[in-house]
Amino acid sequence: MVLLQLYRALMAPSISQAYGRRWWIAVTAVFENLVFSAVLLGWASLLLMLTKEGFYSHLCTEGGNATGNLSAGRDEEGTWATCVDQAEMLNLGFTVGSFLLSATTLPLGILMDRHGPRIPRLVGSSCFALSCAMIAVASYNPASLSALIFLALSLNGFGGICITFSSLTIPNMFGSLRSTIMSLMIGSYASSAVTFPGIKVLYDAGIPFTVIMFTWAFLACVVFLNCIINWPVDTFPDPEEADFVKKVKLNVLALDHKVTGDRFYVHVTAVGQRLSQRPRHGDETKHFSTEDLGEIAGPKRDNRVPFRKSVCSAIFLWSLVTMGVTQLRLIFYMGAMNKMLEFIVTHGRASDDILEEANEIVNFYSSIFGVMQLLCLITSPVIGYIMDWKVQENVKCSESKRPGQPKWDPSVQKLTNAIRAFVLTNLLLVAFGVTCMVNILPLQYLTFIFHTVVRGFIHSACGGLYASVYPTNHFGSLIGLQSLISAIIALLQQPLFILMLGPLTGNPFWVNIGLLVFSSAGFCLPGYLWYLRRQIVRGGETAGEEAIACNSEIVPTETTA
Repeated sequence: MVLLQLYRALMAPSISQAYGRRWWIAVTAVFENLVFSAVLLGWASLLLMLTKEGFYSHLCTEGGNATGNLSAGRDEEGTWATCVDQAEMLNLGFTVGSFLLSATTLPLGILMDRHGPRIPRLVGSSCFALSCAMIAVASYNPASLSALIFLALSLNGFGGICITFSSLTIPNMFGSLRSTIMSLMIGSYASSAVTFPGIKVLYDAGIPFTVIMFTWAFLACVVFLNCIINWPVDTFPDPEEADFVKKVKLNVLALDHKVTGDRFYVHVTAVGQRLSQRPRHGDETKHFSTEDLGEIAGPKRDNRVPFRKSVCSAIFLWSLVTMGVTQLRLIFYMGAMNKMLEFIVTHGRASDDILEEANEIVNFYSSIFGVMQLLCLITSPVIGYIMDWKVQENVKCSESKRPGQPKWDPSVQKLTNAIRAFVLTNLLLVAFGVTCMVNILPLQYLTFIFHTVVRGFIHSACGGLYASVYPTNHFGSLIGLQSLISAIIALLQQPLFILMLGPLTGNPFWVNIGLLVFSSAGFCLPGYLWYLRRQIVRGGETAGEEAIACNSEIVPTETTA
């Protein structure tokens, strides 16, 4: 306890100090997400570098399935050889790392609720630095130290998700710009797959692999230092919470005696709105201070909804199906992309000339795939715009109606937007499944685009749906639980990869057919949302209350008789 108190006091800025540095924190967080978060999703480029460095090449012995005559894992020219056993072991490492990248979100959410984003970010940057250092050390003697790649990739995935998850609290410091900042955080996380392709460019330019990894570890230490100096211990408060006024706005007013113009208006309006909140549920007690206001905001209606009820709701269960099949489809392609591209070139033939040509093409296409990950920065805000379409306008229109006039239920528009978002995402997923089965190399550019867009869309759409229909105090836990279950389902990509390289002799066609059929289950969620919306529209207020109450905190707007 003494050490914890000492840590909390050591160089940790207050919430109001962090608020003054919010633009620096946001800009650096976008850069840190790009370089340190889900970089493992750029596995195709890392796999090529690990193969060239000789990781698990000792499995490629003479008489096995190696490519050429070998001596201690090297061919006559001193180049590390490749084989199916090596590919399966390295893909297993990717499976473990990508599993931790998604599965640890649930305990991370609990940790952040109790200790704020500072500790997870410090732990994440430390783990990431250690993973880079371990990969660099293992590359000195891959024949003996290849097993370290499993621990290194595990730390890489865990450290990356810690950095990502902690950055999702930053948008709370930006008020009306919160959605824009959130889109940038999610987009930079999804675009981080471009990092390994960028590193591979440096590697192909002749920079030693160990130098790159140790430099990357040093940069992760810079992230650690930035967090120590600028990130507060407490969680950034939500703008809608009374704590935001108490911890941020009032502190700023107390420190700045020259508040004028628009800034004064914003401060006074924010405080006034919260002080004028009406008591709920017959509570006639009046509160005039921000301390008393915190007591009003404390026992929110959200707390009345049991977490078990949210977990067992139909919307959440169908979202698990949609996210599970989508995650498996995307992760399998990331792990098997190089082998799939190789098969398009070789068609199962294994002559030296064809394999050399295939390696050059795979290198080129994997680089293009990595660069295209930057599309996530553009596509992620698009799905957020779809989820927010006309919601605010309908709320204002409903509030402006006179007593006695029927008011528009905002849940109808939210469900409509969610249906559009998930239908669009699933159609793109099906299109991706079709194009990746066609053995035409130029068509794979379109496959890359579909893959990148779906990966950016699905997370934003799911997060937007949970934020729309579930209590705010359940949001983090539901996202964490959904990510954990999706990660467990995505573990199936390893046996599918072995099936493709083994019994199917490298031909991914039948695996892709099965995954395409499996992906059709993703339409169950928008189908149920459409059924729920129809119940609300046809049944009116009573049916809407009954339908939504089973799934969310949204209650249709009351009408005055």
